[in-house]
Amino acid sequence: MNMVPAGASALDLPAAMAAAAAEIDAALDEVLPRVEGDEARLFDAMRYSTIGGGKRLRGFLVLEGAKQFNVARSAALRVACAIEMVHAYSLIHDDLPAMDDDDLRRGKPTNHKAFDEATAILAGDALQSHAFTVLAAEATHPDPAVRVELVRMLAHAAGPRGMVGGQMLDIMAEQSGGALDETAIGRLQLLKTGKLIEFSAEAGAVLGKAAPSQRQALAAYGRELGAAFQIADDLLDATATAEEVGKATAKDAGAGKATLVGLLGLERARLQAERLVAQARDHLDGFSERADMLRALADFVIARRN
Repeated sequence: MNMVPAGASALDLPAAMAAAAAEIDAALDEVLPRVEGDEARLFDAMRYSTIGGGKRLRGFLVLEGAKQFNVARSAALRVACAIEMVHAYSLIHDDLPAMDDDDLRRGKPTNHKAFDEATAILAGDALQSHAFTVLAAEATHPDPAVRVELVRMLAHAAGPRGMVGGQMLDIMAEQSGGALDETAIGRLQLLKTGKLIEFSAEAGAVLGKAAPSQRQALAAYGRELGAAFQIADDLLDATATAEEVGKATAKDAGAGKATLVGLLGLERARLQAERLVAQARDHLDGFSERADMLRALADFVIARRN
């Protein structure tokens, strides 16, 4: 069901994203464990970092991709929950003292500050494994082959050849002073950020058993979008205030992180993000106006201020 508020334009992207975020939060409330029993502290920490806050860009991508193939909203929401749980786990661990050592996330204390370090680690671990429990359940899709493919895709996107591998490259670059060339930075960012966004864009096509060409087009759209999103994130770190983004800024340069902004400068990095957005939109040429939200989302990722 399309939850864009009555009277809002079909292309009112902020309204559509806000409505989707509310849907995803409601679905997360259903699939996450209730805060009760002996494990209540763990469940509370899981919910603290997952429900509420954030753009839900990855979940929104799942919902909009699924819409192209008339996938049941309930199924798409479960996949959106899974990717948002994996994303939340990654942020909890990213914020830890051993990683980026951040005190603020989405305008509130990070998980290890609100609870403690050990609880934050366990909350991240639990969110990661619970995401696969949700994907593997029959409620996600009646065809077990579809569920297995979604599990395989997300495991790959989040694992050693995906997000975690990218995080390792990021740490190694920081330790070496960030001395990477453009190709190496692109690969780092593809793994660390891009793979989860690529999964999110492609998942709806998997749910809808789409033609290989349509699935490949959405995956390519997600790759370009993910690359542009990371450049935009780096631009925000360099130019936005902590109040705008809800976390500390101006940390990348001081930490010696390898970014395209640091390598190319603000203007050339911004132009590169714009090229990637144009390429992302091109991959949607085979889709109807039903994909207009995805086209608008490509523009949004480099125009956002948080």
